[in-house]
Amino acid sequence: MTDDIQFGNRMSDADALMWNMERDPYLRSTITVVWVLDCAPDRARLDEKIERATRHIPRLRQRVAATQLSIAPPRWEADPDFDLGFHVRTMRAPGDGSLRTLFDVAQPIAAQSFDRARPLWELVIVEGLAEGRAGLVLKLHHSLSDGVGLVQMTTSMVEGYRTPDPTRTKRPMPPVPEMHAMSQRERVLDALRWEEQRVVDRTRRSLGLLGRGVRGLVTNPLGLARDAADTVRSVGRLLQPVSEPLSPIMRGRSLRIRFEAFTASLSRAKAAAKRADGRLNDAFVAGIAGGLARYHRAHGMPATSLRMSMPINVRAGEKAHVAGNQFVPARFAVPLDVDDPLERMRIMRDLVGGQRAEPALGLLDDLSGALNRLPTALSTPLFGSMMKGVDFVTSNVPGPRTDVYLSGARIEHIFGFGPLAGAAANVTLFSYRDDLGIAVNTDRAAVRDPERFVACLEEGVEEVLATAD
Repeated sequence: MTDDIQFGNRMSDADALMWNMERDPYLRSTITVVWVLDCAPDRARLDEKIERATRHIPRLRQRVAATQLSIAPPRWEADPDFDLGFHVRTMRAPGDGSLRTLFDVAQPIAAQSFDRARPLWELVIVEGLAEGRAGLVLKLHHSLSDGVGLVQMTTSMVEGYRTPDPTRTKRPMPPVPEMHAMSQRERVLDALRWEEQRVVDRTRRSLGLLGRGVRGLVTNPLGLARDAADTVRSVGRLLQPVSEPLSPIMRGRSLRIRFEAFTASLSRAKAAAKRADGRLNDAFVAGIAGGLARYHRAHGMPATSLRMSMPINVRAGEKAHVAGNQFVPARFAVPLDVDDPLERMRIMRDLVGGQRAEPALGLLDDLSGALNRLPTALSTPLFGSMMKGVDFVTSNVPGPRTDVYLSGARIEHIFGFGPLAGAAANVTLFSYRDDLGIAVNTDRAAVRDPERFVACLEEGVEEVLATAD
């Protein structure tokens, strides 16, 4: 619930890095969520829900305010010119109103950069889809939240019922959040105070680590040395630049994107994963790897492995309810030459397990802070070298297990299109009810036949799911 989310007034170093790297447009990190609704939502009811949400969730009324000289990460600051009408729009679906039409509407919305003087989200209701359906396109910047946080935030917009609940509709509207746009002088002073506090916090943490290190030096000096060496190697793996993609065919990069999607059974996927002593994510990644192998063979260019990026969720403990991003973008090669889907799931389980155990995971903010302090002319190419050699991205976001409604309209399907950020393709799984909505975002310069690409992915997923039958 949004009541549990803690909204700070400044970006984390990791969020700030994501924001700053967009000086290279190929590294944009826009999330686009597409909902398919069984009918058009009640607009008056929806407007009330969104207005209430913007008063309840600070980020929806806040813009990014950078500090001169980059003393500290940017602040989240209330937009004094906030205009709900700019962020929420309605349009009629063109053409035949098919799902393809909805994706064609969503693509240019996703591809356009944000107005940096406004809050970083837009919502478009698309009416007039086939068979009386409607669609919703929600676009937001990744610096606002990761996928898990997005689900938490959007709970304030949806309901578990179709008709209004009289006890809820009588609730008073929360007050408009207080607004104060800082002057540049105030921002600089605030940034200096923040930086001073950060130095104090890091000093305390370092002293704590030093104390544990001294104890370890006395009780287990060899183990302490091994741990330090392991951490250094782990940091090297996390930041290692790569010169080019591993795929022999998905090599082009552009700003032109294509959205496709398909669905699968959640219960079958879980049963398949269980057969391999794995998790849902292991079955998902194994299916996508199998589909990519098919795609390369179809082009007569088989590949033995591809480089994958996958967010490792670190949203736990005291960070479980903190707004923003709580993940580490792991990058590693996955094999494509494993024919047995059960064996492929086991391999994915072990590979992902190894990534989750990387010692550098806990150092993300420190590493991001170091990169942020480099001149942009150095940090952007360095970060780009880490991302543009990625062949594909996978992400797995858990959603509601029962029907949810948007102002009287039942949500039939949810597709979350993750950012490419330099990769050839992003494949994001969003589980809703017993469905897996698998959204495929591809770079048109890398994947010139997206229909074939998605057909191969669907075959790869079905091959994995069939192990449960």
